[in-house]
Amino acid sequence: MAAKTAGTGLEERWREILAVHARTMCEIDRVLHPHGLGASDFEVLDILASAAPGEGDQCRVQNLVGRVHLSQSALSRLIARLEKDGLVERTVCLEDRRGVWVALTHRGRALHAEVLPLQRAVLERMLGDRDTPGAV
Repeated sequence: MAAKTAGTGLEERWREILAVHARTMCEIDRVLHPHGLGASDFEVLDILASAAPGEGDQCRVQNLVGRVHLSQSALSRLIARLEKDGLVERTVCLEDRRGVWVALTHRGRALHAEVLPLQRAVLERMLGDRDTPGAV
C-alpha cells in the first residue's frame, strides 16, 4: 500500500511539472508571437547567445541537440527556418564535413536582445517565488 501511495504522489508531481511546463511554454509562445518567434525558436537563439556570445562566434549544431527539447530532425528544421528568416547562419565544419556550425546574425542578436526581457518576465511570473501573487 505504501508503494502505491508513493507512486501516486510521484505521478501527481510529474503531472504538475508537465502542466507548469505546458502553461509556461504557451505563455512564452503568446508573448513572442508578435515578434515572429515561438518558445523553441527563442530557446535556440538564447542558447546561441550564451554559447557564442560574441559577434561571429559559432556553435556546433550537435552541441544544441542535448540542450533543447527537440529531436535532431526538428532542430534542423527549426534552424533552417531561423536561417531563412535571417536570424542565424549555418556553415559546414571544414575539419569534419558532417559537422555544421550555426551562428546568430546581427539581426538574430538584436531580436534576441529585444525579446529576452519578455521571455524572462514570463519565467518570473510563471516560475518565480511561489509566495508571489500570480506564481504557480
